[in-house]
Amino acid sequence: LFIYPDLIDTKFMLAEINADHKQYDAAIDYYKAIPSSSEDYVKAQHAIAELYMETNDSDKAFSILKKLESRGDIETLIKIGDFHRKQSNFGLALKSYDKAVKALDGTIPDAYWHLHYVRGIAYEQTNNWARAEEELKTALTFRPNNPFVLNYLGYAWADKGLNLDESMDMIKKAVDLRPSDGYITDSLGWVLYRTERYKEAVSVLERAVELMPYDPTINDHLGDAYWKVGRKLEAKFQWERAKNHSDKDDQIQAIKQKLVSGLSDHKTAAR
Repeated sequence: LFIYPDLIDTKFMLAEINADHKQYDAAIDYYKAIPSSSEDYVKAQHAIAELYMETNDSDKAFSILKKLESRGDIETLIKIGDFHRKQSNFGLALKSYDKAVKALDGTIPDAYWHLHYVRGIAYEQTNNWARAEEELKTALTFRPNNPFVLNYLGYAWADKGLNLDESMDMIKKAVDLRPSDGYITDSLGWVLYRTERYKEAVSVLERAVELMPYDPTINDHLGDAYWKVGRKLEAKFQWERAKNHSDKDDQIQAIKQKLVSGLSDHKTAAR
């Protein structure tokens, strides 16, 4: 780079190396060195926004994406949608994803199949289950072996008490594909729980807690399973852990009630 200071690929390489080693300021400086005249400028700006998100500077990340929005490129519209989704602003996420679909002339090609997946998540989180299910099923037609789509749809079905046999098969497949993923392992434990196979659920959920010991929903699930097999002291211990690590008021209140009266008609909060 000292000899040829205009080498774009080299700047990207140095930025990626620094980002991999959590040297975020240095990485951002290299990305900022990509001039606006370069065909890779937007790609570099996207990378900067992602690094700002990584360092919890969401205002700077959103500012960069909004400045790029006027260009109308599909990747920017999707990233704005992803930004809103990660901030739990699912209605705004859908608006941005819909703009991206419109930019694609209303038809989502294979290269952008994940739009079905993320729109499915956003619809599910805004309580439009019919559209969510449709989008997630469509995503599976594009990528039938994607563990995250299999897990999300399978978990949603299990949590609603729907299609439990198919849900079980999908989540088992996802676990085979991603055996060290705590969320996916939790999904398998939860569908076992929903089918009243409590002893099996306990062993799977214990594995999920090993993988993600501080996730409140996974601890909450394990507490429920312990209660069902009569391990009530351990159940309360897991619920207490879940409460202490949760930042969701509805989940905290539900757990507090379980700590007082155990399981009756209480429903574990979804993640």
